Amino acid sequence: MELRRSLVTTQILDPRSGFEPTELELEVRWDPLTGHTARILPGVPLLSPGDFDLRRLAEETRPTCPFCSERIEETTPKLPPAILPEGRIRRGEAVLFPNLVPYSKYSSVSVYSPARHFLPLGELTPRLVADNLATQVEFVWNVAGHDGKAAWASVNANHMPPSGSSVFHPHLQGSVNPLPTTFQRLLAETPPERFRDYVDEERRRGSRYLGSIGSVDWLASFAPLGPAELRAFVFGIASPGQLQPDQVAELAEGISAALGLYEELGFQSFNLALYGAPQALEGYPLNLRMLCRPNVEPFYRSDATWLERLHWEAAVDISPEELAERAAGRF
Repeated sequence: MELRRSLVTTQILDPRSGFEPTELELEVRWDPLTGHTARILPGVPLLSPGDFDLRRLAEETRPTCPFCSERIEETTPKLPPAILPEGRIRRGEAVLFPNLVPYSKYSSVSVYSPARHFLPLGELTPRLVADNLATQVEFVWNVAGHDGKAAWASVNANHMPPSGSSVFHPHLQGSVNPLPTTFQRLLAETPPERFRDYVDEERRRGSRYLGSIGSVDWLASFAPLGPAELRAFVFGIASPGQLQPDQVAELAEGISAALGLYEELGFQSFNLALYGAPQALEGYPLNLRMLCRPNVEPFYRSDATWLERLHWEAAVDISPEELAERAAGRF
């Protein structure tokens, strides 16, 4: 397993030092699974922690929030009886219902708790995450029983407006579709043995491997898709619908720990994707990526530039090795 990287250097006449020649460098890394490249720009602060008053924004958005306790029963749709006679899936405080926006053939939204309109990342406990994730597992399972062709499932998160969320209230989104997304296809086309080789190589090297929680391996991404990216792998299952209760709890514990790290780094916005594949895809491991997004600010820098959106290549300001040091002992 080669973890390929290349150091690129260039020279400018720097006005900060009287236009003296100054050498700049960046590192290009290749993802060992899909082959996409990423750029590591150490020492260049691209995203900064913010001090925006999120509680004030929460109070401003609460009166019209469709996911809050006083409105959720009337403003959110129900699943068809053929998929779930009860119309909605409930687990603990979590509630799942179909998405009004059809991102896929079967698209869902699951709220951590209708009573919790504002959840700072440090308050997303393993229990809250596990219950919400469990509703998505049941959703995938029920859809698969209803439509055998809808074999490509994922569980996803946009947390806070900078991540793409149109609703402030914290939630997950599920997708079950007959066709894969681009990244699901790329991962499914990866030779199965490369997943195990990648995790084993990172465990052997140690600098980015964070540990395991039960059956879930966690590591700092070697070639990240965005800031502070973490990856997780669940070997032996390919679809979120195959997760057993103990695996849901293990995965939730890791996600909660990761969100605590993000809060410690000074961030409150993130994206998450749990990439599933058809259950019959032998050797494919259910795998997750999660990363930070900019903080809410009146004027903030988006981390999605021409490089990320149109070239599919991220430029990040914290190296995976630095991230792993900050994450030590959490997994």
